[in-house]
Amino acid sequence: MNYWLVKSEPFKYSWDHFVTEGEAVWDGIRNYQARNNLMNMKTDDLVLFYHSNEGKEIVGLAKVSKEFYPDPTTEEKGWVVVNLVPVAKFPKTVTLAEIKAERRLQDMLLIRNSRLSVIPVRLEEFDLIVAFAHEV
Repeated sequence: MNYWLVKSEPFKYSWDHFVTEGEAVWDGIRNYQARNNLMNMKTDDLVLFYHSNEGKEIVGLAKVSKEFYPDPTTEEKGWVVVNLVPVAKFPKTVTLAEIKAERRLQDMLLIRNSRLSVIPVRLEEFDLIVAFAHEV
């Protein structure tokens, strides 16, 4: 299994909207590195859902429900999408500030390549973020 983080601006597509839909086609990716990450996603991989720009926090957990296929929003060849389904809203969000403050997360791509919208996450990083999200 692989672990990922996807970013969404909450005023465009929030966690709550995602939950209401029940499944999302993760489209509109126009960065080659992010596209390659989509192409590496496998069914049932776990995905951290991050609100970018507003909030700057990880709000929930999703999973890949369908592996990559051509992006239906463009005629250009080579762009792909995956389908995601929500798994659970975290009891506590994990903010970017908390992630930056945690020395064990200093090498996380969310910090090192902050503009990338689809990011692989190492198991240790994933486990730590999930633990933070469940601290009361």
